[in-house]
Amino acid sequence: QVQLVESGGGLVQAGGSLRLSCAASGRRFSSYAMGWFRQAPGKDREFVSAISWSGGRTKYADSVKGRFTISRDNVKNTVYLQMNSLKPEDTAVYYCAADRNFAVATMDGEYDFWGQGTQVTVSS
Repeated sequence: QVQLVESGGGLVQAGGSLRLSCAASGRRFSSYAMGWFRQAPGKDREFVSAISWSGGRTKYADSVKGRFTISRDNVKNTVYLQMNSLKPEDTAVYYCAADRNFAVATMDGEYDFWGQGTQVTVSS
C-alpha cells in the first residue's frame, strides 16, 4: 500500500512557474513508476507526465512537453513536477499516482494508488 500526498499548488500568473511535490509513504516507493495527471473543471482527467522507477525513462503529454519536467528522489520518497511557462489552460487539479508495474504508463487505469490532488490556477 502507498499513500500519496501532493503539495505545491497555488495561484500563479501566466508565464510563471510552480513545482509540485508528491510525498509517498511505504518502503516500495522506489520500485513504482510514478505519474502526474490533471483534471480541469468539466473535463476528463488527462495524463501529464510519468517517470520510471529509476528515473531513467520519462514521458510527457504533448501539451506540456518542453515546459514541464518530472523527476524523483527515491531517498526522499518524493516525485516532483516542475512547471514552467504556465498557461491558463494548465489550470486544473493535479494528481500524482503510483504504478506497481515497470512500464511508464499514460493511461490512468494503469495506476494503482492516487493522491488527493492539489489545485493549480493560472491567471491570464
